[in-house]
Amino acid sequence: MFHSGEIYAFVLALLFAIAAGLVGSIALMKRMLLASDVISHVALPGLGLAFLLGFNPLIGGAATLFLGTLLIWQLQKQTGLATEAVIGVVFAGSVAIGAVLTPKEDLVEALFGRFEDLSLLAFLLGVCAVFIIILVVFRFKDELILGLFAPELAAATGVKLERLNLYFLLVFSLSVLVGLRFLGALLAGALIIIPATTGRRLTSDLSHFLVVSCLASVVAVGSGFAVTHYLLPQFSPGAVIVIISAAMFILSLLKWPASV
Repeated sequence: MFHSGEIYAFVLALLFAIAAGLVGSIALMKRMLLASDVISHVALPGLGLAFLLGFNPLIGGAATLFLGTLLIWQLQKQTGLATEAVIGVVFAGSVAIGAVLTPKEDLVEALFGRFEDLSLLAFLLGVCAVFIIILVVFRFKDELILGLFAPELAAATGVKLERLNLYFLLVFSLSVLVGLRFLGALLAGALIIIPATTGRRLTSDLSHFLVVSCLASVVAVGSGFAVTHYLLPQFSPGAVIVIISAAMFILSLLKWPASV
């Protein structure tokens, strides 16, 4: 029998899957999918500091994640470098600092996460975060796409591209933060990267692309939890979820290439 803490954790994971599918779809179109994997590592110094000092790891991870995101945005704006280049610099420093700060016995949990029951308060906070992500994506979806394919037209129509980029980076980081708990810093970005890539393989229509990416993410999370609960309870669900997601992508390769 499931108790309330497990149900809260499972429901939040499914909601996170929807948010990750949406964010990943936009990130793929912006050609910054790999940034999700890199940004997740920016949380490592905060996680390491939290383990070292004995406070909630998510608080530490959130602090360095959002500070790192603001640093990336500022560096990109000031230097004119591509987002990926700036993220790469911050990533390298974050991994090094995180490796130094994180106690060895907590390093596996920081990298791969650990499934734990959720309190009602933690569940409600997580749900709020997920709905913020979904609302922001749908609120700015058209501007994001216009800024991607026609930046001059977007600027001419009053779209503030720098501010829009900051909003997306913050939502991106919030998505990673929600996934940190059960996927860890190493795998949190995977649920943003892989389902979106699977969705792109299966359809080239934008609205269908968003739906298929979300469905692929939800199926991976749901089946990953089911496998680890009923068949392989000795394993953490995070790695199993990513393996299932990768298997779904491999299966999508059997489809005839979508028309561009």
